[in-house]
Amino acid sequence: MADAAPQDHFRRAEIKGDAELMEAYRNGQSDLIVDGVGRVERLLADDLEGSRHQKFILRLESGQSLLVSHNIDVSPRIDTLREGDEVRFRGEYEWNERGGILHWTHDDPKDWHADGWLEHNGIRYD
Repeated sequence: MADAAPQDHFRRAEIKGDAELMEAYRNGQSDLIVDGVGRVERLLADDLEGSRHQKFILRLESGQSLLVSHNIDVSPRIDTLREGDEVRFRGEYEWNERGGILHWTHDDPKDWHADGWLEHNGIRYD
């Protein structure tokens, strides 16, 4: 008998919007699929160890910060990204004391996980 795909866990816990994301942060929640929008506060160096990730910090309207870790081995890098730019997102939220981390911002090639994406200047990166 085959095991259930891990995606079932993530599909049960989806939140949308800034207020719900802030609530998840306040409650120390993780493993949530989240949708939202923020402004790029800071561009960070790409993480080139293991799977490569583009990293940057978003500031949400609530004031919460969110570290984005976008897998550029699976999805295209956003080369035109600049501080102050608006980015829409869908991905998995993991709590930390600084505001949280957003990852899985791409399609899951194994289809085990809810697909995510980033959108910048009308272009979707998934």
